[in-house]
Amino acid sequence: MRLINRTPSRFTAVALGLLPFVATIVTYAIASHYRRLDNPADKLLPSLESMGQAFWRMAAVPDRRSGDLLLWIDTFDSLMRLGTGMAVSTLLAILFGIGIGFIPHIRSALAPYLATFSLIPPITILPILFITFGLGEVSKIALIVIGTAPVMIRATAQAVLDIPREMIIKAETLGASVWQMITRLVLPQVLPKLITALRLGLVPAWIFLISAEAIASTTGLGYRIFLVRRYLAMDVILPYVVWITLLAFILDRLLLLLSKRAFRWNHMGGAAL
Repeated sequence: MRLINRTPSRFTAVALGLLPFVATIVTYAIASHYRRLDNPADKLLPSLESMGQAFWRMAAVPDRRSGDLLLWIDTFDSLMRLGTGMAVSTLLAILFGIGIGFIPHIRSALAPYLATFSLIPPITILPILFITFGLGEVSKIALIVIGTAPVMIRATAQAVLDIPREMIIKAETLGASVWQMITRLVLPQVLPKLITALRLGLVPAWIFLISAEAIASTTGLGYRIFLVRRYLAMDVILPYVVWITLLAFILDRLLLLLSKRAFRWNHMGGAAL
């Protein structure tokens, strides 16, 4: 049997999935060990033990100044900003994506503008947002929306355009109004694609969030990373990076699980990534 036709068992699949992670950890541990042999005070590649201690200190030991558990405060504030920004982007994707994809007049009016606006690097707008909205939460959330909404709107509009024309003609033949076609035909077809667009949008959303927090914030995961960098505290920075990656992975898996549970028919063609 050819290799492309061989499906690994469940145990083999799990083992193969864990292998790159284990190899990365082992490689880092070896590199850290040999680097600290030459300089025990080296801060660039701290040991796994020192990173574990730093993570525990951030997560379980109250801060001397505020008395807060810094990791959880940072995580809560960052997730609130991320969640609010992505919720707004999702709402805009539904409203404008369906309008552009389903109604020709709206498509003619907004599609060229949206295509042009989506080409603006969102990070370049950050100074304008700080000047306009100040250094508070609005500017950070606005950056996430500006960075993710245009792509999600275009993906949603394309999903609407991909709906077979025959289905729309049948709905018109049965006397369905535009609103009925949107709510009963278009929306059910688009929602699975919207969840996929949301999953893809989380990647740039994290980038914009960390960037905004690093420049102007007093809490948040990005703020903490850029705060301790001046002390070369890699034992804090690296665990925070791993923590952000873990949060992003959990959010992605939860959205995939939601899609599989709510729209089983959309995942019957094969395994989803």
